[in-house]
Amino acid sequence: MINVSKIKKGIVLDHIECGKAHIIYKALRLDEVEDPVVMMQNINSTTLGKKDLIKIETDFDIDFTVLGLIAPHTTVNFIEEGIRVKKVRMELPEKIEGVMHCKNPRCITNIEKVEDAGFTLSNAKTREYKCEYCDSLNIYDE
Repeated sequence: MINVSKIKKGIVLDHIECGKAHIIYKALRLDEVEDPVVMMQNINSTTLGKKDLIKIETDFDIDFTVLGLIAPHTTVNFIEEGIRVKKVRMELPEKIEGVMHCKNPRCITNIEKVEDAGFTLSNAKTREYKCEYCDSLNIYDE
């Protein structure tokens, strides 16, 4: 059994789909955090079988849009003085801006290089988003 100490203050990203912790680590730019960040993979879980976990031992401004897009079933636990004070369950975001690029090569966002292209969730089951410019359906890929 793995034993990692409890954190006194910070954030714990729990119930991460097995194998996705490193993708979240990169997407949230956790390599730029100067305080301890612990990433654990393949942890036994009663609900998931196996899961990943990330502990961030500092205040950190999480990009909930990116996290929800990559790992919509992740649980975000905010810790203060060793106690969880808030718990947020992630979901797929309804709207996304500046995170995805349209897959349609004829879309104006690819011709004009629009910085903050917007997308709206079209189908949660298939994780498809509709481009606000050309209505093409897109699936986010890390």
